[in-house]
Amino acid sequence: MTTTYQTRAAETVDLACLQTYGRTRDVTEAVLAANPGLAGLGPVLPLGTVIIMPDLIEDTPQRNLVSLWD
Repeated sequence: MTTTYQTRAAETVDLACLQTYGRTRDVTEAVLAANPGLAGLGPVLPLGTVIIMPDLIEDTPQRNLVSLWD
């Protein structure tokens, strides 16, 4: 379910991602891709800018187990 986010004063895309997803790693790029022209607004977004926050598919990292006895 895609949600929207409305910016507050002196807010950046990274801060909006942190508020919504709790992280910025691998998220900011997805938000910028879902919002064409958002990067053109500058680093500090205008007050009240509506941002589409896409659903993210969480990748669970695969751990390679190493056995000392192989």
